[in-house]
Amino acid sequence: MKLNLEKPIVFFDLETTGIDIARDRIVEICLIRVEPNGNRQALTMRINPERHIPEEASKVHGIYDADVRDCPTFRYKAQELANLFEGCDLAGFNSNRFDIPLLAEEFIRAGINIDLTLARRVDVQNIYHKLERRTLAAAYRFYCGKDLENAHSALADTEATLEVLEAQLDRYPDTLENNIGFLSDFSCRDRNVDFAGRFVYNDAGEVEINFGKHKGRLLREILRIEPSYYNWIMQSDFTMNTKQVLTRLKFKYQQ
Repeated sequence: MKLNLEKPIVFFDLETTGIDIARDRIVEICLIRVEPNGNRQALTMRINPERHIPEEASKVHGIYDADVRDCPTFRYKAQELANLFEGCDLAGFNSNRFDIPLLAEEFIRAGINIDLTLARRVDVQNIYHKLERRTLAAAYRFYCGKDLENAHSALADTEATLEVLEAQLDRYPDTLENNIGFLSDFSCRDRNVDFAGRFVYNDAGEVEINFGKHKGRLLREILRIEPSYYNWIMQSDFTMNTKQVLTRLKFKYQQ
């Protein structure tokens, strides 16, 4: 079943120097931008991360330092990429937990003003895990009847993710609606305020802290009774997106 789109959606996959969304860098990005009329624009881009790619990461995606030595940095390509993502919904496989937060960090680091929180986010892995619970390769075999060749190649993974979502719509017509808003809500495991999930919305729509000794308490309350909490976050090794969100909320609560 082809996607029913109100606006463009970008399926994308990242290959990186590691799995730390605050510290690691992109070495390859592949995206497929799907327009409401069905037209598709595909792009694969190697990125120089300006640091050594650890051996354990290279063994997963097959990209080594020499492969990206002469490639552009993310900062150099950031605006071009932002133009492709601007105004689009987002989709991927495990993208809510990894690809989107890490991409947001790269845009912030490059000084690009793009708010990815405005996009509806469809995580095909979450849909799969809710309904079948398997990996991307198994999902591709299960839904599409084919083996996933070149797994951990950004292009292969991105194309497979798009095919899997279309096949999921065919398989579960009584459960899934061909509507990006519905799919975004269905594939969301939590109600994150920041991409890393350090702060979440509770059932009343208030922002709660989602980690550490203050987990489950209202952020507004902690900032009032423990002003040093803000400085601790800002000076610690949290993602830049988390720090941006906290600063925005702090100013909002002071008004």
